[in-house]
Amino acid sequence: MRSENGVTFVVPSYGSDEILRSNFLASPCLHTGCEHQILIQRNYSSAATANNEAIDRAENDLLIFTHQDMIFPEPWLVQLELAVTHLKRTDPSWGVLGCSGVTPDGTGVGWVYAPNQGLLGKSFDHPQPIQTLDEIVLIFRKSSGLRFDDSLPHFHLYGTDICLRAAQRGMRSYVIPAFCVHNASYYPVLPKEFYETYKYIRRAWKHSLPIYTSCQAITKSEIPFYRRRLHEFIIRYIRRNASLQPRVRSLTKLLDEATRASITS
Repeated sequence: MRSENGVTFVVPSYGSDEILRSNFLASPCLHTGCEHQILIQRNYSSAATANNEAIDRAENDLLIFTHQDMIFPEPWLVQLELAVTHLKRTDPSWGVLGCSGVTPDGTGVGWVYAPNQGLLGKSFDHPQPIQTLDEIVLIFRKSSGLRFDDSLPHFHLYGTDICLRAAQRGMRSYVIPAFCVHNASYYPVLPKEFYETYKYIRRAWKHSLPIYTSCQAITKSEIPFYRRRLHEFIIRYIRRNASLQPRVRSLTKLLDEATRASITS
């Protein structure tokens, strides 16, 4: 049954369930008495197919697609509600919302804490328009009719694709001031699957170039692509400092660190 005020969380999950249990499912905002549905999408070959299948099963209109290593503090759903209320007045046909994104001139916008990188962005008052959103959090309405590209491979750049799909239909996308934590393991070299997806996006959206994402600019020129690959080659084979930085295991410690960082921003 659809709830007027409820939300549906969609979480593509792979690997150990421990990451899911100790991060997303431990999020304080999930234990505040709010109405929500949680769809854990396991064993899919791509985020796009996992998310589209979840759209069909969602009981609520407001859909939140997120990573299994995201943590949402207690005020997060209230901050989301305030952002949506603001957009009802200023842009009722909004497309996609998120917590981290990039503007058409390549400027990053967001308010996220990542333990291996620190505070990314800073607090702001109202939703900010962007070109693309990072996949850590993507929010849109089931009633909008938006869907992910089933042909998009792997688990990268589907935030870029859905924002471009919204823009194609005349809907603007925004970063919202809803503070959250991304407890990701950090590795400075992108996997080969990312570059396969990059090439797919570059072909599929060739008429929309340049496209700025949180990981890599996608342009008509291949210069940014080869510059990034050269940088990764130097890290891995010359400097030999491409070490994996693991997730923080203590949720309490991580949330304390994140809260202190967000207050000083």
